[in-house]
Order: sequence, then structure tokens, then C-alpha cells
Amino acid sequence: MNLYINGEDRVFSPAPGPALFTLAALIESLAMKPDRVAVELNREIVPRDRWPQTPLKDGDRLEIVHFVGGGCCVLPLRHSSS
Repeated sequence: MNLYINGEDRVFSPAPGPALFTLAALIESLAMKPDRVAVELNREIVPRDRWPQTPLKDGDRLEIVHFVGGGCCVLPLRHSSS
């Protein structure tokens, strides 16, 4: 199955048997933490609680945004003594 993720063509093997390859399975296969990701599927944002029921089809286009926590500390400026 070909999916376009963040503008890149990616190939995924279909799940064996009648199981569908879902959005939740994709996020898991990409080793992303679901609570730090937002997903747009074919220009529609998909709520996280619908990922397990959202099947992916060949040619789907996804934008995946991965949020990174953290912050920046403010360091005091060092003044040179001249």
C-alpha cells in the first residue's frame, strides 16, 4: 500500500488476512506516541478516538505533526570585564 506522509511516498505491507490497516496501526508502526501526534487524512483532521476505526487506503495522503515537549531556559548574559 502506498501512502503519502508529509509529502513523501511510503510503502507499507498490507496486514495479513482480512484485517484493515488503520490509522492507529500506522502511528504504532512509525513508533510515534499517540498522545503527541495530530493527524490529517486527505485534508481532514481525524480525532484520536477515531484512529482505531479509520482504515487507510492505497494513495491516502497524511500530514502527521509530532509535538515535542520541553522548553528553553533563559541563561544570564555574561558581561566581559574590560
